[in-house]
Amino acid sequence: MKRLPITALLLVLSASLPALAATPRVTDPDLPRALPQEGPVSVSWTDPAQFSELRFSGNRWEADRGDWVNQLAEYLQDRASKRLPDGQRMDVTITDIQRAGRYEPWRGIQMDSVRILRDTYPPRMTVNVRITDADGQVLEEGERKLYDTNYLMNGSVGNTDPLRHEKRMIDDWLRRELPAPPRA
Repeated sequence: MKRLPITALLLVLSASLPALAATPRVTDPDLPRALPQEGPVSVSWTDPAQFSELRFSGNRWEADRGDWVNQLAEYLQDRASKRLPDGQRMDVTITDIQRAGRYEPWRGIQMDSVRILRDTYPPRMTVNVRITDADGQVLEEGERKLYDTNYLMNGSVGNTDPLRHEKRMIDDWLRRELPAPPRA
């Protein structure tokens, strides 16, 4: 096996640095911590670096990759907007997220970026919610702890969305929090 000289190796590594730098990171301090205000539902979040997903993931670097906090916030905003009765307003602050599954670094370098789904690694989310009526009167307020311990039983065949378990958990919570208005 032919070895690359150190200068060639450094050249290869330096060529890949822009791609690594361009990879979005949920903990980037320059990223917004709230969605633009659209409609009756506002969603913001605290510092993702403190979320359980990053603190307990088993691979903090891999858990930090991507735009999953924003994607979940957009999903929550869209779904809640569709269920919220006319005239009401909902303000949500996400204070913690633990995505379904974990990285298990003890499996070796070939598997260190693979999220392992087990029943002991359910998705969890903590949110602070405030629902007000058209006059600004508070109808509901408080912390909600969302979780889906049966997430492996609720999977849908063919759904490859990496956030499918968290989105289903959000849908289940919204069905309880904002029951559908009676049909006329």
